[in-house]
Amino acid sequence: MSRKSPARRLLPGPERDEVVAGLKAQYEAGTSIRALAQSSGRSYGGVHRLLADAGVVFRSRGGAQSPAGEE
Repeated sequence: MSRKSPARRLLPGPERDEVVAGLKAQYEAGTSIRALAQSSGRSYGGVHRLLADAGVVFRSRGGAQSPAGEE
């Protein structure tokens, strides 16, 4: 008997578009992919794929950087 939850399938059509729009808006507002995955109950890879399909320009890795000269 497996304890794994059933695989989450991608939503069809308009429902998927709504989910993607919400994830995209949050990501563009600064939320990390990892935080989006946790809050949406999806995997990191699933969220990344949805954002990529939506044409998101991904931030560079390493978190927020402070502008030069500020500490």
